[in-house]
Amino acid sequence: MALRNAVAQTAASVRQLVQRFSLALLVAAAAGTMLIGKADTVLLERVRAAALDLVSPLLEAMSRPVATVNDFIATVEDLADLRAENARLREENARLLAWQSVARRLEVENGELRGLLNFKEGPQATFITARVVGDSGSAFVRSMLLNVGRRAGVASGQAVVTGEGLIGRITEVGDSWSRVLLLSDLSFRLPVLVERTRERAILTGDNSPLAKLVMTQSVVGIQVGDRIITSGHGGSFPVGIPVGVVASTTDGIRVRPLGEVTRLEFVRVIDYGITGLVTGPAPPPEVFGPPAPPPAPPAAKPAAASKGR
Repeated sequence: MALRNAVAQTAASVRQLVQRFSLALLVAAAAGTMLIGKADTVLLERVRAAALDLVSPLLEAMSRPVATVNDFIATVEDLADLRAENARLREENARLLAWQSVARRLEVENGELRGLLNFKEGPQATFITARVVGDSGSAFVRSMLLNVGRRAGVASGQAVVTGEGLIGRITEVGDSWSRVLLLSDLSFRLPVLVERTRERAILTGDNSPLAKLVMTQSVVGIQVGDRIITSGHGGSFPVGIPVGVVASTTDGIRVRPLGEVTRLEFVRVIDYGITGLVTGPAPPPEVFGPPAPPPAPPAAKPAAASKGR
């Protein structure tokens, strides 16, 4: 018992001594390590490599359970996400199948009605692709400059569209250039139709990003998200060209154009060949044929044979 007490007292004394001089011992050890490293760099590198060789297996063994747990958690999260995505895709697939059956039925019915009414399609459109080479960007005019003109068959009044829909019409034409008046310009006017309610209106710009509808028959049924299309009135464009989407109905009916004109590089200039009021739908841009060749000049009339003297 006395020996145990003596050993405990000795250990306590040594612990107190080490705690008292621990900072000095650490400083001395660091200084000694630096001196050894300066004196013998090869020895220090060998000691460091040996220490890493001893510690690396321990660190690897300790990291394996953590990596395994992380992989398991990631797998569970992926399975949960896949299950939710699978349910969403099933619901979307069922909804698309329902719409597909409706579309097929309407297609058959539409074909039968067209045959009974002897319905004539709209004009065959031709187009040319142009590059945007300039933008007015002023506070009073909203227009763009294209690198095609009269030589390419461009004429005033032709429609200018993007992949989303109509953005404006040609107003000025030169030999190798043309100017597009955008939907947002203050002087732009276009007869349009609310696709869902079939309400007729006039789309006009006010030099802001959103156009507005005026002269509407009724604003009660128009809702945010309704698509606006051309109505075909006035003989400018055929029926059915997408123009924009209703963005607000609180302070008047505001329409957001479909085409993003601030980042446009290429547009299509479309010639519908309209000479009067058209009631047929416009062909979509994907099925437009190649530009039609220019008409041949009329043949000169033969000179009348002179009568006898």
